[in-house]
Amino acid sequence: MMFEVTALALFVAMVMALFRLFAGPSVYDRVMAVNMFGTHTVLFIGIYGFLTERPDFLDIALLYALINFVGTIAILKFFRYRAIGDISQMPKETSEDEVGS
Repeated sequence: MMFEVTALALFVAMVMALFRLFAGPSVYDRVMAVNMFGTHTVLFIGIYGFLTERPDFLDIALLYALINFVGTIAILKFFRYRAIGDISQMPKETSEDEVGS
């Protein structure tokens, strides 16, 4: 009974995270909501695996957690540098002083 209540509470938290995702005033609020939704999804998969007596769901939850982490870092890096690859290889933009001379 306790795990069913926990699953229901996680579902409610996931709906609230979706609300923050669509209503978030800034990009960083939306990224945080996606990360929070992913974390709740990992917990939900773990609880579902326990309720259905399928321990292999924990492996799926762990893989999803790693994908969620890497995806969040990639999104934040993209919003910071406007590139996902190596930023040291990007060409330098010319400044106004170099154009005038």
